[in-house]
Amino acid sequence: MQLTSRLERAIGKLYNAFHDGTLNPECCNHCAVGNICDNTDSWKYLSDAHGSVVLNYVGLVNQKFGKRISGYTPLELLQTEAAFLKGCGYSLPLNYKSIKPKDPTSKETLFNGLCAAIEYLCALDGIENVMDYKSMFQFEVNSPKMELQPV
Repeated sequence: MQLTSRLERAIGKLYNAFHDGTLNPECCNHCAVGNICDNTDSWKYLSDAHGSVVLNYVGLVNQKFGKRISGYTPLELLQTEAAFLKGCGYSLPLNYKSIKPKDPTSKETLFNGLCAAIEYLCALDGIENVMDYKSMFQFEVNSPKMELQPV
């Protein structure tokens, strides 16, 4: 399976953030999109609320002019963040009334969010979900359908 360069970079950044303990869904610098955008918060000015998939004026202008941040359009970034937050267990958009997970930075919560975000990023590039492990366990007449590549 060949990944696009933007997807490979995004997954690498998310992987590092997850294992370094720097992934935080409630911080715009350290959430999924914050990490994809090199821990900057420039993407947060594209909408009026964290977790919203509605572009504001700044977002619309950037979208219409074809602006890309880390290879993604403003709308793609907002949708990636929404997938991540929903996967973590948040109701969107985030505000003081939002449903939140009990432990937003637990590895289990973050892993669930990353699975949702990466599934969305793969779909954007028309690539089979790299997080889908189910295909590894499919078999035909006592032999696996899929061969794992040696590491």
